[in-house]
Amino acid sequence: MTISRRRFTAALTGLAGAAAFQPGALLAGETDPCNLPDPVKRLEPMTAGAQPITDDERRTRIAKAQRLMTERGMGAILLESGTSMRYFTGVSWSLSERTFALVLPARGEPGWICPAFEEARARELIRFGHDVRTWQEDESPFARIAGLLRDRGLAAGKLGLEEEVRFFVVDGLRRDAASAELVSATPVTAGCRMYKSPAELALMQRASDMTIAAFKAAFATLQAGMTQYDLSGNMMAALKRTGGDDPWALVGFGKASAFPHGSVQPQQLSEGDIVLLDAGCALHDYQSDITRTTVFGKPTARQTEVWNLERKAQDAAFAAARVGATCESVDAAARQVITDAGFGPGYRVPGLPHRTGHGIGMDGHEWTYFVKGNTTKVAPGMCFSDEPTIAIYGEFGIRLEDCLYITEDGPKFFSPQSQAIDHPLG
Repeated sequence: MTISRRRFTAALTGLAGAAAFQPGALLAGETDPCNLPDPVKRLEPMTAGAQPITDDERRTRIAKAQRLMTERGMGAILLESGTSMRYFTGVSWSLSERTFALVLPARGEPGWICPAFEEARARELIRFGHDVRTWQEDESPFARIAGLLRDRGLAAGKLGLEEEVRFFVVDGLRRDAASAELVSATPVTAGCRMYKSPAELALMQRASDMTIAAFKAAFATLQAGMTQYDLSGNMMAALKRTGGDDPWALVGFGKASAFPHGSVQPQQLSEGDIVLLDAGCALHDYQSDITRTTVFGKPTARQTEVWNLERKAQDAAFAAARVGATCESVDAAARQVITDAGFGPGYRVPGLPHRTGHGIGMDGHEWTYFVKGNTTKVAPGMCFSDEPTIAIYGEFGIRLEDCLYITEDGPKFFSPQSQAIDHPLG
């Protein structure tokens, strides 16, 4: 259940937002590298041999996007800075009030819209397309987009907008590119990104392996009196030691483990507490996301019963995730196990308060989802989390999360499942 590391840490410490973070400072829960616990300190990088995505693969992605555009009658799609831009072109560019955009046409080379004073830097990064249209500070970038569309013969056609394009960009296009029909580009962007290549799967597998190694080190640091920040800090440090980028960790002890995204209340670990640790990292842009739940000390019969039920629900989702099954049927399979045991129904707690799983790839959460109402059919190359939480507010919560990928023969997990409440890593 991935969330932004900075959003999570800011929420737990009451920060107003990213502006309160000082470069070089430790985030809440982050461990001083000079004072690492021995199990974490012993970890070594695990990134050797991991190959980033090549430009040849990106050319294949662009060609597929152009085919999907043609099938749907789109003349082009427009992307702002973000994951989809990186996915197709490898260009990373920070979002700001100054529009920097990619126009990917159904035919021909990509076109770029760039602030004029940034042109030199942009050309250092751009490897696909030579058409860079610049705009001065007192000019409209949307007029430049309209001009590019006009020059390509696309001014009156369908222009697909990626789902994260901001409103002021849409508003500017309505004004300056009024003849274009603005439509959703999701069938194109998600239609490409949902299906992972062997190179993408290899990176996700390695990121998962790194995360499991970090879990082993972090769980070895459990001790009475430690806070949720101590454990999250140890886990993030462990992920860094394995070579993970942008590590994050969410922790809940005892009653706080029932909150799917953690609690702001201070927690100290005591004998008999449930320990829920949800964490992940990136490797060459590709994400891991794993949750393990155990108990500090000897588990009670109640804790063991609910943990075993959670594992049964996770197994049911996995078994249902067959090629051709609908995504909603996978959610239903896990939810049925939980409701048959007397929890729920639906999203009610005690029970499963959220969908069973999310897509994962370059983003921790991306298309498509194991959720009621999603009739998308499971297909080879898709990747999902499998995480049917059981939340019992005032008592504890259990979540087991492993990500899976779909093959022609069915689902495969990236990580080995937990075996028992007192053996969370096998």
